[in-house]
Amino acid sequence: MRKLYSYLINIMMLCGVLIAGCLGADDAVRPDTVRVGDIDMAYNVLGDGYPLVMIIGSLSTMDLWPPELLSNLSSQYRVIIFDNRGMGYSTAQPENFSVEQFADDTAGLMDALGIKEAHVLGWSMGASIAQEMALRHPEKVNKLVLYAGDCGGLEAVPPSAEVIKDLTNTSGTPEEQGMRLIRLMFPSLWLKDHPDVPQWFPIPAEKSSPENIERQIQAIASWQGSCDRLYLINCSTLIVTGTEDLIAPPENALILASKIPGSWLVRFEGAGHGLMYQYPDKLARIVVDFLEI
Repeated sequence: MRKLYSYLINIMMLCGVLIAGCLGADDAVRPDTVRVGDIDMAYNVLGDGYPLVMIIGSLSTMDLWPPELLSNLSSQYRVIIFDNRGMGYSTAQPENFSVEQFADDTAGLMDALGIKEAHVLGWSMGASIAQEMALRHPEKVNKLVLYAGDCGGLEAVPPSAEVIKDLTNTSGTPEEQGMRLIRLMFPSLWLKDHPDVPQWFPIPAEKSSPENIERQIQAIASWQGSCDRLYLINCSTLIVTGTEDLIAPPENALILASKIPGSWLVRFEGAGHGLMYQYPDKLARIVVDFLEI
């Protein structure tokens, strides 16, 4: 159930209430698409070099990655970002929505782009998909980065009752709802020093259908988790968490680190679920340093 609540944040992001309202899909520059199994997957490639595949979080589209983070990483790597099945410009059939299928889609995208092996980074739900990638397609994953994730199932640590209450609170104007969600994404002390967040937070320009949003929610709710399989991950793994993450409490990072052999754990003091927006340069440096080892 915890995952169901965290998805409400991304629904709000998708509709742009965090800043100024929805933008239509026609306002966006359409990305490239390629056939992967039973769907057409939308993707973008930035930079050159060894491939780094980045998996976005729940109900989000690839235009939610912070531009500064992408710029820093793509200066070192060939960065591949994409829309998960049914999100944004990626198509979908009514069936075949599951975390395992999302991992297979990611592997299929790599095949379609002629990429045999890559580093893989996942954020939030993307970290769940990345875990399944490493378990189902280990030959395709060189190094793994799990940011703001958990291992699902009964061992995952849920948000507090107060956070869940705020996540499910749909009262007030869109602006009030947006600010409530911002306060969950970012620590209060940091927000006090950065009151302009609503002015620079990225507005998603892609749209996803309510039907596919519900299908992805159900897919995550149905995921049995990876806790009892994490010992099988044999690639170098970096786990990243913010010490003030209210959506994916940092205890989850400790669980992941304890179960993935030889994994590295980096805790960002004063960072929340939106760590990559707070400290894109620092996050990029940590990721690059790990990938270069």
